[in-house]
This record gives sequence, structure tokens and C-alpha cells, in this order.
Amino acid sequence: MTVRVRRVYDPPEPDDGVRVLVDRLWPRGVSKDAARVDEWPKGLTPSTELRRWYHAGEGSFAEFTERYEAELAGPEEAELLDQVRELASAGDVTLLTASKSPGESHAAVLLRLLDGK
Repeated sequence: MTVRVRRVYDPPEPDDGVRVLVDRLWPRGVSKDAARVDEWPKGLTPSTELRRWYHAGEGSFAEFTERYEAELAGPEEAELLDQVRELASAGDVTLLTASKSPGESHAAVLLRLLDGK
């Protein structure tokens, strides 16, 4: 099992496995055919308020991570996270994001939670 993060703008690769879009909004300029998204659990994404707060530069990545993990503790979010864990236990999973800095985004938080680190 491998879980990794890639930008949705990068072309799909044969070893991507199940491709999961982890952004709430569909990325600009990417067709659904080109993205080859298998799953799109919108409820797994940060709330609009949290996303706006973080993108406005009002807090650190560490504080964003803490707030996002608190959101992921909700019942619906926890169930969606478990569904992605099940996908990962069955094979490779690629988390897709349009973020320009995937390493400091919600996708990185999800990757850490899915890897159990």
C-alpha cells in the first residue's frame, strides 16, 4: 500500500492506483477526462471558513493542521477518512490537489493521517 500526494495538474501515472480528489472545488482548467478522478469525497476537505482563514495568511500551517484535524474528528468526516483508509489497504492511492504547495496543504495532513505518522 502506498499513499501519496500529487497535483491534479500533473498527468496521471500508471502507479497512481485510486485517484482521490481532496479539494472541495473542481480545479480550474482540468477536464474530468484528463484528471481521471476515481473518488471525490468533498466532505473530507477543510471547511470554507478554515480554508479562507489559512489562505488569508492569518495562521501557521501547524495551527491549520490542528484545526483541520479537529474538523476531521466529526462523524461524517471520520467515516470518509475511513473509506479512503480502506482504499489504501487494498492498494495504491493518490491524493490529488490543486494546491501550489501540496506539502503545506490539507492534502499533506490527510497523507500523514492515512500513513499513521
